[in-house]
Amino acid sequence: MPARPSNHPFAAALAAAGLLIAASGALAQDKTFELKLSHWVPPTHPLQKAMEEWGASIEKASNGTIKSKVFPSQQLGKAFDHYDMARDGIADLTYVNPGYQPGRFPIIAAGELPFLVGDAKGGIRAVDTWYRKYAPTEMKDVKYCFSFILDPLTWHSSKKKIVVPGDIKGMKVRPSQATVAAW
Repeated sequence: MPARPSNHPFAAALAAAGLLIAASGALAQDKTFELKLSHWVPPTHPLQKAMEEWGASIEKASNGTIKSKVFPSQQLGKAFDHYDMARDGIADLTYVNPGYQPGRFPIIAAGELPFLVGDAKGGIRAVDTWYRKYAPTEMKDVKYCFSFILDPLTWHSSKKKIVVPGDIKGMKVRPSQATVAAW
């Protein structure tokens, strides 16, 4: 089983997004502003720590005028709803998995095709760079920050190490998104 990717890509991308927000004149104000950051994975997921660290970096960069609160585990809405939550202002930054909404984001769905990339770090850079020119059209209702992918063809389990096909015997498994399910 390939090594689990570190949360550094999350942190780096969130830091870049944070600099954009911290530099925004609309948010430059004397009073405190609270950013609502929402995701649907459990608080033990690396994304939680990355969002917390990103929020702390925004607070520091804004000299304390921008605070943040992370809402994990679908507290503000289901995984499927996170794009709409950002669009509708329920949360300021959300974690969206386009694969959970087959057909809604057909361009970014190309990044989910099996065998497209060999590793997560290279894949993250390639997919994110490629998609930036399409995001303003496909996700026009929100500000696209970054894209990432998991290690290709990697099985994830919190209970058991999965290295060979026989390791999943007796386990209930689900694909991470619709494109993989089709394969």
